Amino acid sequence: MPSSQDTPMMSAAAQTLPAESAPKAPWRWRTGAEAVVIPTCAVVAALILFGIFCEFQGRNALKVYAAIYKAAYGNWYSFQNTLLRAAPLMLTALCTALPARLGLIVIGNEGALVVGGVAATVAGLAVQSAPMPVVIAVMLLGGIVGGGLWIGFVGLLYYKRGVNETISSLLMNYIAIAFMNHLVNGPMRDPSSLNKPSSFPIPDDKMLPSMGNSNVHYGLIFGILVCLMAWVLMEHTTFGFKVRMIGGNIRAARMAGLPVARIGLIICFLAGAAAGIAGMVEVAAVQGRANESLAAGYGYAGILVAFIARHRGLPIILVATLLGGILASGGILQRTFTLPDATILLLQGIIFLCILFSDSLYGRIPFFKEPGA
Repeated sequence: MPSSQDTPMMSAAAQTLPAESAPKAPWRWRTGAEAVVIPTCAVVAALILFGIFCEFQGRNALKVYAAIYKAAYGNWYSFQNTLLRAAPLMLTALCTALPARLGLIVIGNEGALVVGGVAATVAGLAVQSAPMPVVIAVMLLGGIVGGGLWIGFVGLLYYKRGVNETISSLLMNYIAIAFMNHLVNGPMRDPSSLNKPSSFPIPDDKMLPSMGNSNVHYGLIFGILVCLMAWVLMEHTTFGFKVRMIGGNIRAARMAGLPVARIGLIICFLAGAAAGIAGMVEVAAVQGRANESLAAGYGYAGILVAFIARHRGLPIILVATLLGGILASGGILQRTFTLPDATILLLQGIIFLCILFSDSLYGRIPFFKEPGA
């Protein structure tokens, strides 16, 4: 039996062994199936509840869902509208997903998107005479810094003053929107924007172009690339392992000597930067200027995407595409079934509640428990 004095030395020696000699954990299919089946069943339950609501409204639920599918994926034109909405959803979802790996629930996505959009607008107008790639690069940098600092401040309040990150990030959404309204009604206002106060526009030839002959802009590529980068960072790097360790047991992480506060601030900055890129994309590819249309609800929908995807980068791409289709179908429900356009928001809310409830089922269903666990 080794003595207690030998144990630290043995642990240190074990850490120096080559990675190939370390035993690999077996793949646990039950755990993987649980991560897919439970959220899927939650979404199905939400669709059933929404169908009941439609029946009470005197609308055939199956016809409503057929119309949603047609508006979202029925043809190439419809699918383009879905992809246009999926791009900001991917980016805003990361604003919740990345801090969630630390155990933080950040819901300041909308505020970070707005601040990122405003910062990108200011940066773009400052260099509008430069070539288009330079303008886009500067706007991208502005969105990253603006959104990153916004959510980074939420992390600073949490780690330095103990302020609840959920409440502070939620309240900062309203501050961000009020700040944007002040700017577009005051210092940044274009005098020609009469009915809808807006900033001066980004020149049309400096906007983010569309891909080929489609209506889908390159913001979709930004969203996919950032999600892939987040997946690699969190799942395949030492930094990501540290983040997961802190999220799993913050006390053990501190005992192991990890700089918890510093890592948390980095993650909060990256989370805000992702949402800031979404704001930049909305300005550079859709709106062309900063105005109240930046607060279109993509940040709040991104929270739902993050929870359905279980805060993983790759599933966020798929879930954002699916939810983007739902958002794209709001108009057809209003025109065909005379339902309010906000009916889609009701569907989102039901899905969100079902997803939150399903979190209580993880580890409780006997079928998904690994043998010997």
